Amino acid sequence: MIKIYGVPRSRTMRCLWMAEEIGVPYENIKTNFAKGEARTPEFLRINPNGHVPALEDGDIRLFESLAINLYLARKYGAAFWPKSVADEGRVFQWSVWAMTELEEPLVTALVNRMFLPEAQRDAKKADKAAERAKKPLGVLEGALEGRPWLVGESFGVADLNVASVLLWAPMAAIDLGATPRTADWLARCTARPACARAQA
Repeated sequence: MIKIYGVPRSRTMRCLWMAEEIGVPYENIKTNFAKGEARTPEFLRINPNGHVPALEDGDIRLFESLAINLYLARKYGAAFWPKSVADEGRVFQWSVWAMTELEEPLVTALVNRMFLPEAQRDAKKADKAAERAKKPLGVLEGALEGRPWLVGESFGVADLNVASVLLWAPMAAIDLGATPRTADWLARCTARPACARAQA
């Protein structure tokens, strides 16, 4: 059985969501990074970076949440994987883009508006991060013009990967009002029952 290490209130949720979508049997090995459980010698043999999530599928070990999702979709979720090489490239593009362009400003705003103790929060840093988020949000808004999903005609792994990163925007008090197509798309992605199960 597939093992997914981590806790839902972390990037692990992304992989739990993918596993729920494709219906593959899995076990969530609760590994709480905040308690140092991702730094034990046993876990470091699975992910030497000392972060969650990590995945074991037989003798396959993987880390990086969106890479894990690409693997799960490619191996087990035919309905979520693109049918052409061109669309595979677009799936890789959006997954890498979510990490390099979108995640950092969202995380910076989230940490400084919610996660850090009140005395350690930096409102200016959060505001600057929210401002930086406008550029990738504009890119996503443009990509969704005239189409319901990022790649192909149905919800797929590109949508899940990007939505699972953008899911932090409301928590970070980043307003999506200026990007209505993006807000609608995110609402449709996160309304899926598998998303709710992954967060439970």
